[in-house]
Amino acid sequence: MVLLPPFADNIIKEYIEAKTQTQIAGFDLTTKEVMELEDGGIIDFDNSERFIPNHKTINPEDNKWTLEPGGYLVRYNEIVEVPLDAIGLVLPRSSLMRIGATLCSAVWDPGYKGRGVGLLIVNARITLYKDSRIAQIIFINTKEKLNKGYSGTYQNEKGHE
Repeated sequence: MVLLPPFADNIIKEYIEAKTQTQIAGFDLTTKEVMELEDGGIIDFDNSERFIPNHKTINPEDNKWTLEPGGYLVRYNEIVEVPLDAIGLVLPRSSLMRIGATLCSAVWDPGYKGRGVGLLIVNARITLYKDSRIAQIIFINTKEKLNKGYSGTYQNEKGHE
């Protein structure tokens, strides 16, 4: 079952304008920063060899980024606290796809708290304004409420302490 808006302020914080960002089945996430990956990384089974490369923040010019084809990380303005009885899924807004880009994300586990990121894949040069609505998060209820949620590396990332 999908949790329908409006979401309480204890689920999504530091949004720009609830009325504009609230959608029929989710909530729009907006761009805070855009980053380039500086090198390749390593993923393994037990994270003993995992290596996440550094990311270089790209400064906007005149409050916007002009992005050439390639992959970028986008950090969202909003702080999300996924309830212990839900998962979060982030999907690109259709307008983003219609200008030649898309967004990839992972499952946001129950109990995750933070200012997450998505992988922006640009196929043709685009212009992206700061605070533009590029993604929508939806929450799907789990059968049971967990006693303890996500506690991995990315818990409380970038702005949620």
